[in-house]
Amino acid sequence: MKRRDYIKTFLLGSVLPMTSGYAFSKSFSTFFKGPVPVNFKSEWHLWQDMKWVGPQYWGNRLQDWRLEEGRVICDVTTSNRNLHLLTVQNPKGNVPFQTSVSISNLNNNLSQYNDGCIGLRIGAKGPFDDYRSAAVFGKGLDVGLTPNGKLKIGEKQYETNIQTVPNTYTLEITSTPISLETAALTVSIIDTKTNTPITEQRNIEIASENLQGNFALLSDVNLKRKTLEQPSVAFENWNIASEALYYNPNNFFGPICFAQYTLHKQKLKLTAQCSPVELIKGHKIKLQFKMDGAWTTQHKTTLNNIGRAVNFQVPNWAHQVNIPYRVRLEVPLKNNELYQYDYEGTIAAEPKDNDLLKAAVFSCNAHYGFPDADIHESVSLLKPDISMFLGDQFYEFTGGYGAQYNGELDKSSLDYLRKWMMFGWSYREIFRHIPCAIIPDDHDVYHGNVWGEGGELANNSEGFGYKSQDSGGYKMPPEWVNMVQFTQTSHLPDPYDPTPVKNNIGVYYTSWDYAGVSFAILEDRKFKSAPKHILPESAQVQNGWILNKDFDIKEYKHLDAELLGERQETFLEHWVENWSKDTKMKAVLSQTNFATVATLPKDAVNDEVVPSLPIPEIGEYVVGDKPTVDMDSNGWPAIKRDQAVEIIRKAHAFHIAGDQHLGSFVQYGVDTHGDSGFAFAGPALNNVWPRRFWPPIEDTSKHSYENPAYTGNHIDGFGNKITVLAAGNPHNMHKEPKILYNRAVGYGIVTFNKKDRTIKTDCYKRFSNPKDPDSQFPGWPITINEKDNFGKKAEAWLPTIIDTNKVQPLVAIYNNKGALIYNIRMHNNAFSPKVFEKGKYTIVCTNLNSGKSQTFKNIKAKTTNTDKLVFTEA
Repeated sequence: MKRRDYIKTFLLGSVLPMTSGYAFSKSFSTFFKGPVPVNFKSEWHLWQDMKWVGPQYWGNRLQDWRLEEGRVICDVTTSNRNLHLLTVQNPKGNVPFQTSVSISNLNNNLSQYNDGCIGLRIGAKGPFDDYRSAAVFGKGLDVGLTPNGKLKIGEKQYETNIQTVPNTYTLEITSTPISLETAALTVSIIDTKTNTPITEQRNIEIASENLQGNFALLSDVNLKRKTLEQPSVAFENWNIASEALYYNPNNFFGPICFAQYTLHKQKLKLTAQCSPVELIKGHKIKLQFKMDGAWTTQHKTTLNNIGRAVNFQVPNWAHQVNIPYRVRLEVPLKNNELYQYDYEGTIAAEPKDNDLLKAAVFSCNAHYGFPDADIHESVSLLKPDISMFLGDQFYEFTGGYGAQYNGELDKSSLDYLRKWMMFGWSYREIFRHIPCAIIPDDHDVYHGNVWGEGGELANNSEGFGYKSQDSGGYKMPPEWVNMVQFTQTSHLPDPYDPTPVKNNIGVYYTSWDYAGVSFAILEDRKFKSAPKHILPESAQVQNGWILNKDFDIKEYKHLDAELLGERQETFLEHWVENWSKDTKMKAVLSQTNFATVATLPKDAVNDEVVPSLPIPEIGEYVVGDKPTVDMDSNGWPAIKRDQAVEIIRKAHAFHIAGDQHLGSFVQYGVDTHGDSGFAFAGPALNNVWPRRFWPPIEDTSKHSYENPAYTGNHIDGFGNKITVLAAGNPHNMHKEPKILYNRAVGYGIVTFNKKDRTIKTDCYKRFSNPKDPDSQFPGWPITINEKDNFGKKAEAWLPTIIDTNKVQPLVAIYNNKGALIYNIRMHNNAFSPKVFEKGKYTIVCTNLNSGKSQTFKNIKAKTTNTDKLVFTEA
């Protein structure tokens, strides 16, 4: 590498915390320094070519903007493509400023289109008072030329003497305040070569509020929902000058966007999400740690994944204190300068000796509340030790513009990356300093529902809709699916069995042991059978729903269909029996729960009606519903559901899931209600599909919001037994926007008490102070004992086991055929094992510290047992 004459380092700092209550987002002025003199000049001429335009900008869409020979290229010809500047704002509107940009026409056919605007968008504002909301969704005052040469200022068009739009010209806008409420704009189109005006409009009076917000480049050619894969225009030499704008040079996003990590059995795995800088020759990405006051480099690499993510692995991590980390990206510029961008975080000391392990639980994140600053503010008050994002980190429509299903693989990868980057922009502060488990769900791979069938490819011959999904397998190419999994899961502990499934699609199911709790991480969808392949044609399956009202799915419980698949069942059996010396408790993480905790109106054949269903008032009980039969859930296939529940309960494992959009807390039943474990499905962060649970009951008169009548024993649509302790139904909160407040949005906190062996679940309403007494959905908090996760009633008892050495041995109970009934880690000096039929059993007690075991064979179970067995192995 050549010698660098100058090195400039940028710290990609964390977003400032909010302090003014629980609004959606802090105002622009929170994030910007000002008013201050601003003299912004784009530096694209210094950068090498890349499929990105720099950390000061946000492009809509990401794949539509690239940097080539010092110019920003809008790579398509279509409507509303915009590129926002993140570091400069005009929050007051009534300040003088001047901005200009040079524009080159790259499409010789633009003049045939009448509608649109090529130029600048000023005063861009989003749904919320936040520069990030404006950058993604901002609408403002569009100023420039129409494709056929008219001057456009907002909704007005002005005739010009331009016969043909020049190949290259400069747009210049000057704003001069008239009063606090109004300003005068002068808009000029200037011949770039001669620097002489081609056309100009002076003293256009504009309301100051229409100038408040972001500055953005704009290529808007109205093709009536069509997109031409042909570059439209190029921009260069963008300038903004003012004595009184707001400016924050640290409001970059990228080139290192965020990072997530886990620590498992002294192995650290960290994945850093980068922007598309892979084409920059000589770039380097470093993982560094700060020890003894100095930064040291652990690894170096370059960017070569189509998801623009890098994964670092550090074995033998034995630090007992918090260790700061940073991911540094070195970018050589054309002038021999070296720009360094640092994203910093903390590898938290594993809290092995703490009695409590607190997990924050999230799922189902649409963009309705973007950038979701209130979530970090609220969650930070609760101080979780780990975080979990259990699927649907975004939806296909996230950020607008829909999803790019086909075409060039890299274009569709960048389409995904923009949505994934929005997720990180919202939530990176939650997992910047603590470990994080992330698992993708159906929408993360551009499916409404997905039945993976072991890696099959879906039939897309009739498009990407219901027929494609029902055909089974994945709609997107295997390389794309692997890219998604790499960006979201490569930081998880190594897969139990890394063998790819069909079409070389990778797997990530694994166990994560952290701070005394072992988590089994499952892939609900990858091995699951497509219902249309399993059920008779008479069922009339569409999108996993049975359209034939006379078809009773309960009669087909024993059909040969897969849920978790044989490989994951084997993994679960292994995980149940294998405990490390530090493990005190176990839990399962998955995308969805093993039941359908939802109802629909009786005449509904599928859930398409859900978003339009009336939202009840607080205290109202909705009548006329029935249990749903949604085969996207883990309630189907029922026989495999039972098998999975039976395996999980052997370890007394608690179940944590997402996906359902409805917060719920249930106990599973297989043979009888309550004979298995408990499960918490967290509420949606932003609720696309506001599911509800209003089962038919005889007496609704005693129902209230605080003491709901829907709790108790129920049978779901597939015949699965569930005992419902709580459900966070949507209610009319009489607040705006309704799409947030009325859809029961929020998050969960699950606290494992390793000393008392209890599990406490909190379910918080979004936009509430979690310290307030009414901050949770009705029914929460709920605390259970670990033993409750095998709720089957005892028919007999084995002798009480006495732990004389106080080593908390693992106690495993086997039947006379050698099959494991269950195991559990003792947490006091005596434990009386229950069993479910009389007979003789084998008890194996293992000191997990030493690995030594003591086996008691042919131990008789009694209805009343006063016998004792002393565990003596040290």
